[in-house]
Amino acid sequence: MSGKPGYHGVILNIDLSTGKSEKVAVPSEDLARFVGGQGLGMKILWDRLKKPGVDPLSPENPLIFMPGPFSGLPVPSSSRTCVVTKSPITSPLQSDYPHASTVTYSNMGGFFGPEIRFAGYDGLVITGKARELCYIVIDDGKVEIRDAKKFKGMRTDAFDKAILDELGDRKFKTVYIGPAGENLVPYSSILHTAGRAAGRGGTGCVMGSKNLKAIAVKGTGQPSVADHKRFLAALEKARLALNGSAFAKSWAEQGTARAIVGNSNAGTEAVRNYREGTFPEAGKIGGDAARRDVWVKDIACYCCPLACKKSGITKGKYGGIVHDGPEYETGVMLGSNLLISDMPGLLKAIYTIDDLGLDHISTGNVIGFLMEAYEKGMIDLTFLNGIDLKWGSVDATLAMIEKIAAREGVGALAAEGVRALSWHIGKGSEKFAIQVKGLELAAHNIQANQPRGLSYATAERGACHLSGDDIATQNRRAMIDSIGLCLFPTFEPALEEPMLALLSAITGREYDKAGFEKTGERIFNLEKMFNYREGFRREDDRLPDRFFEDAFTIGTKKGAVLDRANFDAMLSKYYKDRGWDPETTKPGDLKLKELGLDSV
Repeated sequence: MSGKPGYHGVILNIDLSTGKSEKVAVPSEDLARFVGGQGLGMKILWDRLKKPGVDPLSPENPLIFMPGPFSGLPVPSSSRTCVVTKSPITSPLQSDYPHASTVTYSNMGGFFGPEIRFAGYDGLVITGKARELCYIVIDDGKVEIRDAKKFKGMRTDAFDKAILDELGDRKFKTVYIGPAGENLVPYSSILHTAGRAAGRGGTGCVMGSKNLKAIAVKGTGQPSVADHKRFLAALEKARLALNGSAFAKSWAEQGTARAIVGNSNAGTEAVRNYREGTFPEAGKIGGDAARRDVWVKDIACYCCPLACKKSGITKGKYGGIVHDGPEYETGVMLGSNLLISDMPGLLKAIYTIDDLGLDHISTGNVIGFLMEAYEKGMIDLTFLNGIDLKWGSVDATLAMIEKIAAREGVGALAAEGVRALSWHIGKGSEKFAIQVKGLELAAHNIQANQPRGLSYATAERGACHLSGDDIATQNRRAMIDSIGLCLFPTFEPALEEPMLALLSAITGREYDKAGFEKTGERIFNLEKMFNYREGFRREDDRLPDRFFEDAFTIGTKKGAVLDRANFDAMLSKYYKDRGWDPETTKPGDLKLKELGLDSV
């Protein structure tokens, strides 16, 4: 049973340098003000890194796995785990600190977060660095650090099977890195089962820097709730809001892949390294094609009625078992963005990236940048180690993925991301290096979508499509990522009231819509303070020149391009409405006091 309604009241600290672990009480004030997931993880990061400029790959940087108060309870779609750390890929344009970077928070579904709660913890905090490659086993209150040298270099698909065989108990839930994480690729990911990943911001790189291959967790407990009767009533409303609804059925039918054709038609898709917003062959890699030709099974995360994960089989040159995809981000970044319309080839690329432990979004962005630089004669075959990296080439894409994960040849530079590549290549290539603060943009193009441009510019982890296109959405989503709930079901309006009732019943603290969003605003502002302390200023909230200079030439949004003056005015209004200084973006004293953050 929990010591505090909705919580166990403790996190598990593991220091890989000393091999010691301990339970640490979480202050009740922090639970009330930062909730869990992204919010509580951010508060822990702020408290642990008291000074700016800490090297993200140093033993001092904590790697934090945070479920939320919904996790471990039978709440629909309460599967999420937020991985919070200091990013190894972002940096400000100017700073007094050579290792300045943003916070990063990367969210994954599956079963790992609920299992942390079953084991009796509200989160895991990993610090230090092991002498040799290791993995952690947590079995309720028992914690072991075991040797993992025999798994060195193992790809994630094989490792997923091997670790469970070694543990001899399939009740363990595991997260792990692949060769890319071991090789410290700054945009490597942490994987959990097939196709679930904390991909953004280099979480796998931080895990690799600690010589940590994997974590396995198994638990037999469950957190309590403050008001059981109210919890059951709200739970029934939440289930009725989703189960059997047209909304849920549409997600189960195609998952996020349904947007591949829709966004292309709308002119908001990343195509040809964001040169266009429409991909004429999107229908070949979209949800209808995948349902017809590939998928044979729908897969759900913990307690989820949406079942948006898909698996199946392809044939031909790139044929084989499909573990996951295409989803929107993976299908676009490795399909439309690279002009690849070969479905089996696309799925082979998606699988290979997961198997090596890379982030699909950054990897697809890097390869698209190199394809354009190659097309324009800025780089040649010698630079590319003989890889003929032409638009639409599956073989060249697969070869480059392998190079990046191994940091071999051209892959050593490509592993550093598009900003580093553009600095190295020069010749004006920075205009089409699609990144903000060093983090590559996701699969939503913005020449015809100015609000999404605001999300990319102002998100705290660097370019992020999920942060929100306006202040209210940013605050709300910070909270959604803090309670342990998946974002997707929250698009169903009927879930709003039972979500708030569930949170109130679980924690014993009353939440209405305004209080929910105010708590999210506190979390967002603490993240902003972390970044500001590292040296990030208004000039870092800058979109690439492409979006202001290269109008679309095809599609329904032909001619669309962002207006620089209008966008700059929108940014100024955003900072003012946030209560931040529009010149420096520093949160104002009145805003911090209003949010109870004046002490930071």
